[in-house]
Amino acid sequence: MQVTTKAIILTALKYGDTSLIVKAFTETDGLKSYMLKGIVSAKRGKMKVGQFQPLTQLEIIASHRNKGTLESIREAKVNYAYQTVHSNIGKNAMTLFLAEMLSHSIHEEEANPPLFEYLEASFQWLDMHTEIANFHCHFLIQLTKYLGFYPDTSTMQAACFDLLEGEFTDTPSLHPVLTGENLEYFKSFLGIHFDDLHTIKMNKTNRQELLQSLVLFYELHLQGFRKPKSLAVLNEVFG
Repeated sequence: MQVTTKAIILTALKYGDTSLIVKAFTETDGLKSYMLKGIVSAKRGKMKVGQFQPLTQLEIIASHRNKGTLESIREAKVNYAYQTVHSNIGKNAMTLFLAEMLSHSIHEEEANPPLFEYLEASFQWLDMHTEIANFHCHFLIQLTKYLGFYPDTSTMQAACFDLLEGEFTDTPSLHPVLTGENLEYFKSFLGIHFDDLHTIKMNKTNRQELLQSLVLFYELHLQGFRKPKSLAVLNEVFG
């Protein structure tokens, strides 16, 4: 079946000397994997390797057989041209990390329009703004709404946040918890908009600690989730 759809690239792995295997989140069919034969060595052609960098927003014409095998892309064009995401060293590190987080978090081969719209708008916001140090923390917390484990905020005044139960509580258990300063920062991200992120003043240690807790939050709630290798690179860039 031929499909025309918007797609956000999550990963692109070289296959052999000349091809790529690309994983993308599509607007019409959710997560899809594609084989792009010969694209690495092609001198001419409708598609270029540079179009398949992490989080690139494309419009593609693809063949979807929906048999659990690798699909194919016939045409691809950039749907939103990033100005800074791939050229700014901080944004690029953040992009690699978030693409890896998404790759390990999204598994559904079915349309999820609200999630697609969230990803599309979030990365366009990142591209257009300069105060982005808190972007990834906020992005990951809001993403849990679409993945099904957003924190229960009905008891936000409690003394700690239980990462396994996903709720605020005054009764600490043996589960991993957020407390103290990091708990307050975590609360401050709930219900805030991207445009207000600059109002949350965190130092690099707090930000790294909160990010480690958020990655653990994902590990505890998503089956088969793996900690992203790019986290170390991100911490180094923002350290």
